[in-house]
Amino acid sequence: MEKHDIVVVGGGVVGAALSLGLHRAGFDVALIERTAPAANNAKNYDARVYALSIASAGFLDTLGVWNAVVAERVSAYRDMRVWQDDFSQELHFSAQETQTEQLGWIAENSLLMDRLWSALSAVPRITGVSVTACDFETSPARLRLSDASEIQTGLVVSAEGGDSVLREAAGLDSIGTSYEQRAVVCHVETEKPHQATAWQRFLPSGPLAFLPLADGRSSIVWSVDEPLACELLALDDADFRERLAQASQRRLGAIKQVTPRLSFALRMQHAEHYVRQGFALVGDSAHVIHPLAGQGVNLGLADAMTLIKVLSEARGKQQTVSSLRVLQRYERARRAANSEAVALTDGLYRLFGLKLPAAIRLRELGLEAVGRIAPLRRELARRAMGI
Repeated sequence: MEKHDIVVVGGGVVGAALSLGLHRAGFDVALIERTAPAANNAKNYDARVYALSIASAGFLDTLGVWNAVVAERVSAYRDMRVWQDDFSQELHFSAQETQTEQLGWIAENSLLMDRLWSALSAVPRITGVSVTACDFETSPARLRLSDASEIQTGLVVSAEGGDSVLREAAGLDSIGTSYEQRAVVCHVETEKPHQATAWQRFLPSGPLAFLPLADGRSSIVWSVDEPLACELLALDDADFRERLAQASQRRLGAIKQVTPRLSFALRMQHAEHYVRQGFALVGDSAHVIHPLAGQGVNLGLADAMTLIKVLSEARGKQQTVSSLRVLQRYERARRAANSEAVALTDGLYRLFGLKLPAAIRLRELGLEAVGRIAPLRRELARRAMGI
């Protein structure tokens, strides 16, 4: 039977970063991932992108992978402009105002995965299998895999995503709801340059974001109710480009080119507890939020950073890292911060979903008021940047 101090289940960006960080911290860690990531395509941009905060980029830098990511292609964004109907009343966040070079970076999922997995060469990676059974009552815990092999470990960490099988097996309940929306995503070429700016308009149907890419194009994330999503996905490219230009009030001019559209369902979910003896949740296994604030992967990477720190400190004090007392330190540190992010994004979604004329006017006044209060604007920007 294979044995490891820690086993991370799920090799996405958060799971891979956590595994690499634990390995760099001196832990005997193994990573289980059902589907090994495909090689990054240097010619074609991945449709799935993340808005990485300064804190997340700093974490990737400590792991030794950020320079390799930057060397390929990322797009720093220095400004963010948010509006509803009248863009003369927009809310403008600026890196200059926060005395930083940028607010964050737009990076592709496949590029991050490629660089993280390349750095994991010294970490045992078990791919092509899934966990079929687990026994948390024994110490150490036992995991049975789909190839009939077993792994024994003191600590299991689930980074599987929102549909975590291990979270259910560990008896950790979660609360949540479907937004009955889908995010339509693709890359577009626009008539006007994106100006290293993230643009976001709140529409009655949901938020529309244009995120700047390194080649001058923009990645769009358009969150809409499911019937409208089906309609947008069924349009031909010419009609979709026109609908998109209208929805953005042509802030970047005409939409000249568009890549094939993809979509994914949107929901909110939050685990009531993150840990039990010998088990912990990170990333989407613990919390899933609406993409309107662009904070999903940043919250997951913050989970990973905190868990590495807590386990390293416990080991330094000769404490058992799989003990509930130790793991609860991680839960206390992260659940409060994540609860705030879940509540904020859910509240914004519901606030901007109200279609009453009075609510529309109130939102515009709110955006205008925040835009005029420089200290509040700077604080909101710094919190989004993780600094």
